[in-house]
Amino acid sequence: MRNVHKVYSPEKKGKEKISVVTCYDYSFAKILSETDVDSILVGDSLGMVIQGNTSTLPVTLDEMIYHTKAVRRGAPDKFIVADLPFLSYQTSIEEGIRSAGRMMKETDCDAVKIEGGSDFICELISILKQIGVPVMGHLGLTPQSVHVFGGHKIQGKGEESSAKLLREAEAISEAGAFSMVLEMIPAELGKKASLELGVPTIGIGAGPDCDGQVLVLYDLLGLDANFQPKFLKKFADLHSIVKNAVGNFHKEIKSEEFPGKDHSF
Repeated sequence: MRNVHKVYSPEKKGKEKISVVTCYDYSFAKILSETDVDSILVGDSLGMVIQGNTSTLPVTLDEMIYHTKAVRRGAPDKFIVADLPFLSYQTSIEEGIRSAGRMMKETDCDAVKIEGGSDFICELISILKQIGVPVMGHLGLTPQSVHVFGGHKIQGKGEESSAKLLREAEAISEAGAFSMVLEMIPAELGKKASLELGVPTIGIGAGPDCDGQVLVLYDLLGLDANFQPKFLKKFADLHSIVKNAVGNFHKEIKSEEFPGKDHSF
């Protein structure tokens, strides 16, 4: 059974790290379903990884629903969290409820993720929890606010900024978030937040002391040779493998080696 407490249980804090992978499609989700990875995040980062945009802002709710449905079909037994995209929840509490409801009803995901720690966001988290929608928070570099931050920059640097992030983390935890992503913050701040909060933290560029870690599948597989942020470790080099495979396919077409007898009826 897919249960939020089975994966993101507060009792696991400090005992068992949580592994989360961001995925957007059926084929990769099917592979992930055969692994021990704890949870899948369908992120609005698909706006950049899949669509080729420069930010997550153009992604629509319908697009997120489309991709989340595909991931669920590939990984029917994994705990799936889906991002609510830009302006699908920020305009009003009512709009946030409708967007979260559509996501849960139409995709069979297990939870939604929303960014920020304002009073408005805390109120929305609280209401969603009351009506049965589990919510994961997201603080630090929140990509939907990239223009406010002036780009993809480290957040939480300095005493004032660090204190603000900790206040917001505590607020969304108290509002009912079952977990939160901490993105691109100093490692010491990630450690402090993880020690002080009562819910698991999932880090991406937030140091080794978070309760779990998340990476985009395409990134950890090394599909983009030019993408190498400091927080990323590439666990494979699929860029070279795919490039070489397609190159060999092309050569065998030209040499008439493929298709041969083994590939003909």
